[in-house]
Amino acid sequence: MADVLEYPEGTPFPGIIGQTLAESQSAWPAPRRPPAGAPNIVMVVLDDVGYAQLGCYGSDIDTPNIDRLANDGVRFRNFHTTAMCSPTRACLLTGRNHHTNGLGAISELANGFPGYNGQVSKANGFLSEVLLPHGYATLAVGKWHLAPPDELHMGARRDRWPLGRGFERYYGFIGAETNHWEPDLVSDNHMLRTPRDEGYHLTEDLADRAIEFVSDLRSADPDKPFFLYFCPGAAHAPHHVAPEWADRYAGRFDAGWDVWREQTFARQVEQGIVPEGTELSGRPPWIQPWDELDDDARRLYSRMMEVYAGFLTHADHHIGRVIDFLEQLGELDDTIVVVLSDNGASAEGGPHGSLNENLFFNGVVPQVPENLAEIDALGSATTYGHYPFGWAAAGNTPFKRWKRETHEGGTADPFIVHWPNGVAATDQVRGQYLHAIDVLPTLLEVLGIDMPASINGVAQSPIAGTSFAAALVDPAAPEHHHTQYFEQMGCRALYHRGWKAVTYHAMPAANYDGVSDPFKPFNEDVWELYHVAEDFSECHDLAAEMSEKLREMIDRWWAEAGRYDVLPLNNMPMPRAMQLAIADQRTEFVYLPGAKAIPTELAVNLRNRAHAIVAFADIPDGGAEGVLLAHGGRFGGYSLFVAEGRLHFAHRYGDGTLYQVSADRPVPTGPVRLGLEFATSGLHQGVATLFLDDQPVGTGPIPRTVPVQYSITGEGLCCGYDDGSAVADYPAPFDFTGTLHKVVVNVSGRPFVDVAMEIERAFRTQ
Repeated sequence: MADVLEYPEGTPFPGIIGQTLAESQSAWPAPRRPPAGAPNIVMVVLDDVGYAQLGCYGSDIDTPNIDRLANDGVRFRNFHTTAMCSPTRACLLTGRNHHTNGLGAISELANGFPGYNGQVSKANGFLSEVLLPHGYATLAVGKWHLAPPDELHMGARRDRWPLGRGFERYYGFIGAETNHWEPDLVSDNHMLRTPRDEGYHLTEDLADRAIEFVSDLRSADPDKPFFLYFCPGAAHAPHHVAPEWADRYAGRFDAGWDVWREQTFARQVEQGIVPEGTELSGRPPWIQPWDELDDDARRLYSRMMEVYAGFLTHADHHIGRVIDFLEQLGELDDTIVVVLSDNGASAEGGPHGSLNENLFFNGVVPQVPENLAEIDALGSATTYGHYPFGWAAAGNTPFKRWKRETHEGGTADPFIVHWPNGVAATDQVRGQYLHAIDVLPTLLEVLGIDMPASINGVAQSPIAGTSFAAALVDPAAPEHHHTQYFEQMGCRALYHRGWKAVTYHAMPAANYDGVSDPFKPFNEDVWELYHVAEDFSECHDLAAEMSEKLREMIDRWWAEAGRYDVLPLNNMPMPRAMQLAIADQRTEFVYLPGAKAIPTELAVNLRNRAHAIVAFADIPDGGAEGVLLAHGGRFGGYSLFVAEGRLHFAHRYGDGTLYQVSADRPVPTGPVRLGLEFATSGLHQGVATLFLDDQPVGTGPIPRTVPVQYSITGEGLCCGYDDGSAVADYPAPFDFTGTLHKVVVNVSGRPFVDVAMEIERAFRTQ
């Protein structure tokens, strides 16, 4: 058989086209071929897991599957991230710094400046986009968080969704976080309804889907290498896990965070995770000593940590299922498995932890008694739990501070590489300084793939990271990453050849020390200086005695800031939802039944403003029930619905309190307008009046309304159903069983009757 004539796709056909087949010579576009012996790549990105929270980094939390990868691979003790989730993920996938990617902050806090617009440029190609032309299958499962929130709906462009950035298949949640019992999910390019299977848990589902994707590939092509980007939501809040996982830790943390830090640090020293001579940083004064807490606080805080530990162990178990599957295929040894966390442990639970993390984003600090009353529910679907910040500080042992801040507690994270066929080292610890931007160039080097000059016709920006491939096989390999700036929410730092300058700048809603002024000018920030090559945990501030060195470091930070689009500094970023609401001048919104949920960023904003809602429906003989319009869920939101034959309006405050107004008469059969008029009576409060056609049928106060943000789980606005968790006491999704034509929301402040009559006239003339 003659050799097949091939030619590069997009170039002229080199064969011969005659009048007949006998006079012609065929040719085929060359298939995408991977480099010879190309390994698979599995990148596991954990969420909000601190430096000291994996067993192989000194923790007593059980993570046997991740530990197994570390024991058969290489652990890096000096790996760094951006201290926040989507900025780090963009660094991993592009090899560029987070401000270069437009993600100086998380995508929800985007603003109109290049370093913060939330839009990763096509000039910053993703690893998936680089690998795809080289014959790799590209699969993404889990958290995305790399698209602007106003593009996360079914009417949006998709070029910043996973399939628009080089992945061929995707299943997961596309925003920052989700409810692990009742998640919002996306499959490829379309949104799904919330799963309602008994016993469902998101992490298990994601592992199932990762295994399914690889199974599908191997059933069709036994040799094609793949890149699996696997991002479970664990261990980001909400800390959701079944009791049997949390209960295995009963009593484990009763000695408290001070003792836990000391014991963990001792294990880190024993394991060689921290360099010889490392000191344990002190507990900050704003974290109360464990032995000064009362019994109720200790019992509550211990249980919150048990739930977190169970959640992380549960995630490790399902990561292990994916790893075991690769081993069963005989492919684990020739798969590069990378495991990391996207930032340090999170302090967003505040001083006392929380049953509902959404309270943090609404400026409410829950107290011990109210949390303790629901202690037995922690981990369940009725909570959206987070532990107190004392455990976050402990989770970052031996470092200071935590997620969102540029001391090592925010930026130093676990990083493991397992690749037996490429890296023969086992159970080794490396000390080279690394950053998330170094991962892409390292993978490309070991694969023998050059970063292309252009991708899909777009010229590529320079890679900022440097390869650490030599360090994978040589413990003494020289360090190539000499300089790295950091900036997150106004906190700043610079690493340069073993030295680090760092300053903390408080945020208004997260100033835990009670001393720092979030409103002071940035030029009044106090910088610290550490020789981190010798002082790994930033214990000895040399700023006063080495002022010239500090000045040199600060000047270098400003140079890096100018180079990488860090400016302007801002510690009070406005959520994108608020920006869009301010920019949107519409007073009338029309929603059609059954449409996929509208994200908060694009939904009508009813918070602290008068409004009217009119639903046009036909009620069959025998009546109907279900949701007309709902936004949010169990942890904050509102719903207009019909139940037991009557119209109801419910507003769920962030602490779980439900305020409800019900009609005093049944909904009639036939065509009917079902409506609500909400009149404000003060700041974040008002009076709700229900209507059937133009007749008021019930009124009552809503003493507290959600001030800033409804549920933070991706539970958007739904028409004709309530996806995710239920706002009120009905079984979600509670689809409306009558005929719902449309729902109109007016925010001009006009009364319901005027709005309803005008809309009806327009409706009937259509």
